[in-house]
Amino acid sequence: MNVGAFLITFREALEAAIIVAIIIAYLRRTNRAKQIKDVWIGTALSVGVSVLLGIGVLKFYGGLEETELFEGVASYLAVIVLTSMIYWMATKGKDIKAEIESKVSRSIAPLALIGFTFIVVFREGLETVLFLTPFMTQNLSGTLLGLFAGLAGALVLAYLIYGVGMRIDLRKFFYFSSILLVFVAAGLAGYGTHELIEWAEEEGYSPGFLAGTAYDLGIPSESVWHHKGAIGSVFAVLFGYSVSMEWGRVLVQFGYLITALYLVLRAYGKGPTLNREKKTAKSAVRFTHF
Repeated sequence: MNVGAFLITFREALEAAIIVAIIIAYLRRTNRAKQIKDVWIGTALSVGVSVLLGIGVLKFYGGLEETELFEGVASYLAVIVLTSMIYWMATKGKDIKAEIESKVSRSIAPLALIGFTFIVVFREGLETVLFLTPFMTQNLSGTLLGLFAGLAGALVLAYLIYGVGMRIDLRKFFYFSSILLVFVAAGLAGYGTHELIEWAEEEGYSPGFLAGTAYDLGIPSESVWHHKGAIGSVFAVLFGYSVSMEWGRVLVQFGYLITALYLVLRAYGKGPTLNREKKTAKSAVRFTHF
């Protein structure tokens, strides 16, 4: 199972479940329970379109000749979207409930509510497809297994929170998962750089010192510690581990890692639940039911 695919899908699906739960809770609270069916229609449509989009991406990839270029560009695109999602949740996530409720209050007509639900849930589906594309091109079966496991885990956690009433500090959950996703994104940035360097060399371009070997651990491909081995592959997905790297990959991967970690830690450091000097009983954000 691709651990990175599991982590990404788990978080994206949980975000989608939270959004749907906020909408449904607001409709019940405002005596609009009859419109809940419209929420499920919008959710089903968004899931269906996301699945079709994923199939389309795989079909498109299968017909390409220059796969290195596609994988490099897809990895970079996934990193850009993943980074924006992480930073948005860190800086704006605390206002998501009020923002969604405000928009639902203006979505009176059935089509308006279906359309709004479709858009907000499909955004999570689109992000998931973009994030998983680089993984699917490397290991389709492992990525699909991680996808289904992530969906199952997110649905179970969502049920425990909103159905059973389990208490969980979602801000801390997103904080720690954001740190893990930064490492995943750094690995994707490094992998994309590696693929682009290979594509450039095959096309006759000279990347110069960027294509030079920065290090080589000398671990054989049959070893479990190789980045394609049983253990090394897990580290490769989670932390961008590789037994050898070009200078271009090192600069991009670790440059991104340092910058992104700084921004995420700084953003969450301003949050009340992570600042010990400002932390109070009222500022501890604990969600049971919205």
